[in-house]
Amino acid sequence: MKKILFLFIGPALFAATPQYQSPDITVPAASADEAVLKQFSLAKADDYLEKGALAWTRKRGCVTCHTTGTYMQIRPELTSVLGEPTEEVRDLLTDELAELQKMKHADLLKKTKPAEIIYTAVGLAQWDRHVTGKLSAETQAALELMFRIQEKSGTWHSVVLWPPLESSAFQEATVAAMAVASAPQWRGNLKDEKLKSGVGLLQKYLRETKPPHDYGSVLLLWAAARMPDLLQKDRRQKLIDILWTHQRKDGGWSIRTFSTPEKWGVGNRAAKLRAEPEFKNPPSDGHMTGLAVLVLREAGVPAKDARLQKAVKWLLSNQRESGRWWTRSLNTDKYHYITYSGTAYPLLALMKCGVLPKKTEPLKK
Repeated sequence: MKKILFLFIGPALFAATPQYQSPDITVPAASADEAVLKQFSLAKADDYLEKGALAWTRKRGCVTCHTTGTYMQIRPELTSVLGEPTEEVRDLLTDELAELQKMKHADLLKKTKPAEIIYTAVGLAQWDRHVTGKLSAETQAALELMFRIQEKSGTWHSVVLWPPLESSAFQEATVAAMAVASAPQWRGNLKDEKLKSGVGLLQKYLRETKPPHDYGSVLLLWAAARMPDLLQKDRRQKLIDILWTHQRKDGGWSIRTFSTPEKWGVGNRAAKLRAEPEFKNPPSDGHMTGLAVLVLREAGVPAKDARLQKAVKWLLSNQRESGRWWTRSLNTDKYHYITYSGTAYPLLALMKCGVLPKKTEPLKK
């Protein structure tokens, strides 16, 4: 099991309510005022991701898009740099899957259950692809359960509550597509006609449904990069062009420029967003800059592209003392859980740009 490094954080950061807390782990509150590191630290970023996921696992014990779901979606791909992910978080997903399989069909459609199932599927699929290299029985079961609750439209029920990670049926469909694409040899060996039909419906939905905003376009491009037969080349290029239009002068991207406040979820965060002091000129943030860079790289943009190099410079220059990158929540100004994906995405982006070192010891199988 991966050893967890607990780094000392200055006492000033613990003044507010911790972002994550369990009996044995405390992660300080996220704040725009947190000091910027003088030099990029891979160890601190790794420490933040591990502690956040473990604290949530041990205290909350659930699969949530913003933390444990993101950890399993992103962290396995960083295995070559950071070593194997923590098995304890995977165990959370397999335990949750076992409980979900016992539930009645009607109950699986309620509240956040569809999102939990989709993130469980993508997390287990990513683990299989990047850690073990082979398809597991748990991943197969998660994918089958995911398609069992698929709607006739090709997507899944969404409570549309917590943008950007749980904010629309479109967003959930892109994650489902990545789960299908990530599972080693699952789609290629698929014989079940209902499952084949489900994959077809999912692709049809993503091809024909207009993204709810430009952020949705980024997610569609990401899904298409993982699933090459999803979109034609010219459609992918249009999505790439949209993403470039949002790059800011400092080289980063701001999530707030990718949608009007009224189009996030059902618009119930609009008043909060419009009242923010940076509303008219939102700063670049870790979540969107990391996501933009990793998606552009997966879409085929060369790492040496001058615009990407400018973004890499922004990422290396804006990490905070805790190891994370600051991103203000779209939902509340209390916990800012978006800084979790706002740290996972930058690390994967930096790896895809060849900035992070590679492990020299062989990976465990």
